[in-house]
Amino acid sequence: MAERSGNQARQKLADFGARAKANWRRLTAYWPRLIFLLTFLFAGAVLTFSLVGWIQCLPCKSGRQGAPPIAAQSVPAASSGQAAAVSQTPADNQTRPPQDEPNQPSNIAASMVPKLLIPVAGIKEDQLRDTFSEARSEGRTHNAIDIIAPRGTPVLAAVAGKIARLFTSDRGGLTIYQLSPDEKLVFYYAHLERYADGMTDGRIVKQGEVIGYVGDTGNAGAGNYHLHFAVWQVTDPKRYWDGMNLNPYPLLREKH
Repeated sequence: MAERSGNQARQKLADFGARAKANWRRLTAYWPRLIFLLTFLFAGAVLTFSLVGWIQCLPCKSGRQGAPPIAAQSVPAASSGQAAAVSQTPADNQTRPPQDEPNQPSNIAASMVPKLLIPVAGIKEDQLRDTFSEARSEGRTHNAIDIIAPRGTPVLAAVAGKIARLFTSDRGGLTIYQLSPDEKLVFYYAHLERYADGMTDGRIVKQGEVIGYVGDTGNAGAGNYHLHFAVWQVTDPKRYWDGMNLNPYPLLREKH
């Protein structure tokens, strides 16, 4: 009886061993195929993600090649009076100044220019200096005068008229383009520290009204506080930032 039980146990063990060997042979037969399948799936996933990323990046590349980037700028709050740039939108490109000021002199008669107020509070005629024809970097002529004053000195509207644009540029820093009452002349104020509270595009200002404050923004140089003041005759009403330059120095002295 004991011998029969032993034979049955050995038989079961032998059957188990046989099944184990058969399973192992099947596993070793299919294992390379499984590895190949997993490798194929992994490679396919990597290729798919790479292709999707490349397709998504196409618009970015075409945008960089098709047009230069435009710096993001923010609109100053109406009551903050703090230094801020003016918003630029795609529709705004047609009226956005591509330069700070024109480079050609004008032969307009001084009698056609309205009486000007010295645009910096507290500055007298004998403190003005004619820097209109002085040379500047990149072979430029100044085409303006610099009125030296302490930081934060009020900048005044030289004439009554409409604020055509508050604009920030690399050279001029915080600037104001103001039109004369007949909109034939532009008065340009640059290197401002900040705008006056409530100053906005399109605002009508009175002569002598505070429109900003003397600063050193743009390429003025740190601590070189002054107002860069320019005047030019508009030759194309749609391009108020371009025209024929006038020397502000004699205008301010003769008309003041």
